[in-house]
Amino acid sequence: MPYLDDQTSSLYTRDVGTQLAPNATQRTTLIVAGCYVIVIAILWHVPVLSWIIYPFKLLTVGFHEMSHAIAGILTCATIHSVELDPDEGGETRMSGGIPWITLPAGYLGSSLIGACLIACGFDTNASKIACLALGVFFLFTLWWARRNWLTWVLILGMSGLIVLFWLVADSVALRFFILFVGVMSDLYVLWDVIDDTIARKVNSSDASAFARICGCFPSQVWGVIWLVIAFMFFAAGIIVGLVAFKESSSEQSSASAHFLPAPGSSSAMASVPLPNVLVMIVAALSWKMLW
Repeated sequence: MPYLDDQTSSLYTRDVGTQLAPNATQRTTLIVAGCYVIVIAILWHVPVLSWIIYPFKLLTVGFHEMSHAIAGILTCATIHSVELDPDEGGETRMSGGIPWITLPAGYLGSSLIGACLIACGFDTNASKIACLALGVFFLFTLWWARRNWLTWVLILGMSGLIVLFWLVADSVALRFFILFVGVMSDLYVLWDVIDDTIARKVNSSDASAFARICGCFPSQVWGVIWLVIAFMFFAAGIIVGLVAFKESSSEQSSASAHFLPAPGSSSAMASVPLPNVLVMIVAALSWKMLW
């Protein structure tokens, strides 16, 4: 059994505390994230105002359905289609796979995506990388969406927003956009799990289907388990952001100027001016529409 003397233990504790202590830039990010939580909670539950965040609700549903699809691929399933519904629902049609993996993947996968986006929201360059990953996600979604018009419109709109925020204030706006999407995704998981499995039992929910297959616990118990995991992902996203991205806003701005800079910036001529993956998305959209 390893032995740690009191001095070593004290240094370890102090080091952990230093790593988790937010600097000025991180405090701003935490305050903005907290404001996002409050604003989203208000807009989500006020019928008239909920239309403001309607596209982002659909995006979080897309994360949910894509998580089902990815889990299906990893368990050798055949994905037939991914569809989004105007009533903020979605469906992933697949055959084969392992249901006890693919069913919980919707909520757990989308909460993991949200946590990753929250962590990336602490840094401008990390947010750019997150956008490239989202671009790949969009392409796979479009491939499986086939002729689901709502999915196409949503992806077009989100791609346009990413390009717009990439160009604003040396991509600082992009960082807060990614942070917003991450917070939105995790809050969707928390509220949807509570609504579908804990507050009321929905027989068509993922938890109900999982309970029928597993048989160990009722759907409400699985809902609580998934809710706890989703909370852990949410907290992990914040912790990773605090530990991994300690640069100040000025340091981030300097680093961002040399990594995929926006057109017109001083470093744009020496690097790639725009995320090529977003251009690929537009090209794919045009090609698909022509056919």
